[in-house]
Amino acid sequence: MSDGNFGLTEAVSIALGGMIGGGIYAVLGVVTQITGAATWFAFLLAGVVAVCAGYSYIGLNELVTDGTDDTGGGSVTFVQSFTGNSTLAGMVGWTLLVGYIGSMAMYAFAFAEFAIALPVVPVSLAGLSLRPVISVLAIAGFVGLNLLGARATGEAENVLVVAKVLVLVLFGIGGILYALVVSPAPVQLGLTRLTSFSPIMAAAISFVAFQGWQLLFYDQESMANPLDEIPRAVYIAIPTAVFIYVIVALTTYNLAPAAIQSHPHTALTDAAATIAGVVGLASTGAIVLSLSALFSTGSAINATLFSAGYFAKGMLSNDLLPDRTGDSSASGVPSQTLLLIGVITAIFTAYGSLSAITSFASLSFIVVFGAMSLLAFTQRDVDQITAVWPAVGTVGATLFFVLMFYHLYAAERRTFYLVLIIAVVVFLAELLYFEREIIEEEIPFLDSHTGETVD
Repeated sequence: MSDGNFGLTEAVSIALGGMIGGGIYAVLGVVTQITGAATWFAFLLAGVVAVCAGYSYIGLNELVTDGTDDTGGGSVTFVQSFTGNSTLAGMVGWTLLVGYIGSMAMYAFAFAEFAIALPVVPVSLAGLSLRPVISVLAIAGFVGLNLLGARATGEAENVLVVAKVLVLVLFGIGGILYALVVSPAPVQLGLTRLTSFSPIMAAAISFVAFQGWQLLFYDQESMANPLDEIPRAVYIAIPTAVFIYVIVALTTYNLAPAAIQSHPHTALTDAAATIAGVVGLASTGAIVLSLSALFSTGSAINATLFSAGYFAKGMLSNDLLPDRTGDSSASGVPSQTLLLIGVITAIFTAYGSLSAITSFASLSFIVVFGAMSLLAFTQRDVDQITAVWPAVGTVGATLFFVLMFYHLYAAERRTFYLVLIIAVVVFLAELLYFEREIIEEEIPFLDSHTGETVD
């Protein structure tokens, strides 16, 4: 997968790889606890807003590259091109980068939980919990893989995506057939909840599960025909992800209701055991699903790290990140940048709260996707953009943001304050970096030798 050889298959793999691992194995339990049997509808709502945001990104990307030799870009490029405000573009970029790190930390958290669910892996060793250790090792492994280069990363991603999609589709379809034919209880769809706010609130929480397609806009230098490949990949990947989320949510809720309440993050293994138990292979079914979860979350880490590295390289080229974080002239992603992203992600996943990480990442993507939809709406007079889809994306993202903040404040007060603290720290860091020249001019500093104030 060298430069120019990144085709539609790899593009779809990167997009799906960045979505499936988050949607099913990291946030399904959280979403189900909010809206119950209507979880499938929450994923559908989030998917609609994601498609509208995808349409907006594609339209803006075509405008940026129209009539030029530019390789396009993502949110940062769009803000710079259409507002001319580098500081605003940089702050959007930093917010997204933190969102990517939070997403990878979330995937690594889920990776470790499913690893521990395997019979051969203990929960602790010598009194030390293995969950943080496994999460950090997973991050380290995929950082090492990315350091080998784009070809190794892409080939690994293709294998991981095929494996996880195949298992999840079989699991979902098999589960629905089991619920319809074998189970004596009727299939629960949560229809009474569809008129309430709970599915919309749950859709906001699950929005982090739909950020993977956006990674494609940072990989354009690896594509031969990005203006052709990206739209097709986005419009294949998002509906595919929605389909998988819906059938897996229906299966898990109907076949493992007790597990959803007691250990929601690994409830899929209980549902898989129920399905495979029909032919006397309950343990095998649970193991296969756990292995699929490792493929899925590993794939999500790999895809997000690969594209976040290119994203950071683009920011370095535009002086939107400190020079110390990497060399923008390096071929591929700078090694220093990958290592730095990996270290921060490892710290996040080892010491962070899963709920806080998930919530902040979701809010980050809601804000940025909504902003890009609004930006596309302002360009509605051009041929490449029709107003209705960016409008739906803007309104949907705004509603998601308000409802998610309300949910966190009302039901998860501790997480609410943690998210606020993370947001304030990120904002202050952005402000100090992008306004550093003004701050240096306005604030006197002390001479390091005399201790006297210097104007």
